[in-house]
Amino acid sequence: MTDIAPAGLHHVTAIAEAPQENVDFYTRVLGLRLVKQTVNFDDPGTYHLYYGDTSGAPASILTFFPWRGVPAGRNGAGLTTATAFSVPPASLGWWQNRLSGFGVDADPPVDRDGTEVLTLRDPHGLVLDLVASPGDHRSGWDGAAGIGDEHAVRGLHSVTLTESVTEPTQRLLTELLGMSLSREDGDRSRFAMSGGDAGALVDVTGSTGERGLQAGGTVHHVAFRAPDRATQEDWRRQLAAAGLQVTDILDRQYFTSIYFREPGGVLFEIATDAPGFTVDEPLLTLGRALKLPPWLEPSRAQIERALPSLDVPGDERTTSS
Repeated sequence: MTDIAPAGLHHVTAIAEAPQENVDFYTRVLGLRLVKQTVNFDDPGTYHLYYGDTSGAPASILTFFPWRGVPAGRNGAGLTTATAFSVPPASLGWWQNRLSGFGVDADPPVDRDGTEVLTLRDPHGLVLDLVASPGDHRSGWDGAAGIGDEHAVRGLHSVTLTESVTEPTQRLLTELLGMSLSREDGDRSRFAMSGGDAGALVDVTGSTGERGLQAGGTVHHVAFRAPDRATQEDWRRQLAAAGLQVTDILDRQYFTSIYFREPGGVLFEIATDAPGFTVDEPLLTLGRALKLPPWLEPSRAQIERALPSLDVPGDERTTSS
């Protein structure tokens, strides 16, 4: 078993289609802050949009590659099939009414092992859960969209991995990633990091159906937290020694990253907490302008011509639906 363990989730990255629809939904409906407007470093003709709390703290971040014209994906085995956010317990009914007012595809809340969960789908089909989480005292972003702090999304709660065979994935989570099995509910097993609070949970569930298709409306990868570069280097050595194909450490401007796949096929990342999103713009104006890493700045004019313009909300409050 590894002698190090992730501090929790760092971020989740998903695939969207129309960039403006993505911005409108996550800022104006869910009330997250657009904390970084940049590009996919491996495909600079595509945005990489980051949403989170006020500063984009680790475990609050959901990011997107909005590829225009991407076909719709299909949830199934081998994919992260749900991304969950924490909300205050008393606000779940308020969220149900809000989502209905915006015409969002959402299910009525259900009880999942003693916890109320509301499942919805974003405009491009991504499955999201809002989890009533009484122990989550993080502050959300209440700078816009008419959502006060008493209802604001607190941050990531958990992710759900769906596997055709669960045991190899469960073994990797416990033996290599240092997580602990915290509970089982039918075919769903929950694994905890760093005390098992919201933002440090992974659910694994089995599926006898077809494999998922990664495309629009599906998760691209799940990232876990490493507090610093030295810990990340330790992770890379231990994962490689266990026989996993691990990438070199890659500079993502706001953190450094390594990537590998778990046995069922889900792409995992381990990302550092630092330097964070204020490395290239002030906290007050995060996400307002397109930011590029130094190695892409010489191509800024070409990149900007390839990207559609975005209407990005400021901090002003709007009328809640």
